[in-house]
Amino acid sequence: MDKVRIGFIGAGGIARAHVRRLKTIPEAEIVALNDPSEASLALMTEEFPELAEVPQFTDYREMLAKVEMDAVEIHSPHTLHYQQGLDVLAAGKHLLMEKPMVCQTKRAAKLIAAAEASKRILMISYQRHFQGPYLYIRDQLQSGALGEIQYVAALQSQNWLNLTVGKWRQKKSLSGGGQLNDSGSHLVDILLWTTGLRADAVLGFTDNMGTEVDIDSATSIRFANGAHGTLSIIGNSPMWWEEFSIWGTKGTLLYRNGTVLQRGYGDEEMVEVSEFPPDSTPDHNFVDAVLGRDEVRVPPECGLAVIELTEAIWRSAEEGRIVKVSDLT
Repeated sequence: MDKVRIGFIGAGGIARAHVRRLKTIPEAEIVALNDPSEASLALMTEEFPELAEVPQFTDYREMLAKVEMDAVEIHSPHTLHYQQGLDVLAAGKHLLMEKPMVCQTKRAAKLIAAAEASKRILMISYQRHFQGPYLYIRDQLQSGALGEIQYVAALQSQNWLNLTVGKWRQKKSLSGGGQLNDSGSHLVDILLWTTGLRADAVLGFTDNMGTEVDIDSATSIRFANGAHGTLSIIGNSPMWWEEFSIWGTKGTLLYRNGTVLQRGYGDEEMVEVSEFPPDSTPDHNFVDAVLGRDEVRVPPECGLAVIELTEAIWRSAEEGRIVKVSDLT
């Protein structure tokens, strides 16, 4: 194989971002588009006239049946991912799925099993796995430069409440949840992926602010290795802001909206890190993995870990008690 033929399920805004990235990859070819909204399909071809001749479908199953392709990218509302993913894998296609992978822990396990049975790639599109600052943080933690992790704190804020008014993201039947399960999912993933920690138990609080879904959430976490942490997702904020802090037995590392600061025991002051690994994208990695040129950098186990923690937070907030992640499986 020297070309990866890709079909799209979902043609909204995030799908167009993936098209822009795929256009920079000579070995990638978009061969079919699906979306139940003809307006979304029209916007796609308006922005990318070169896709005007690509077959379009309002039913993704028809697309899978009628067009020869090697892989599929799923960019649909969250609660649709599970069945669409099962159908794509059953059709023998490799799969890149937008976050979150699914909205229930048990479904994540079933989707992973389906990928293993089909012997096809299942990858989740968490782009922070390919961004220099986060790669640096993971390298430092995995190399033991900070020693044993004792405490982590992660915070994200954005104007999510106002920007999603009237859209599917505030409809629980389509989103599965609110800000925690949407852009907050990236922060949950980066906390777990960089540290290698697995949540053991959580105490969570959420505020829906009159909507169907969580807008703000605050969570205390106990990890399986005994470390502790906090996770704060703020969906009613005038600005984007992201913080990620790690304290270990050998030092501290702080991420502040793109700036990385580090200090070890014995150092006189914090040092700003200026050199990071090069950036890439999930689409590049997906194509390379299908072609056998690279390993999958965001395996579905990352998606499982994220929904485990997310679902535990939802249950804890709903029931007003500490919830163990193992209770979900």
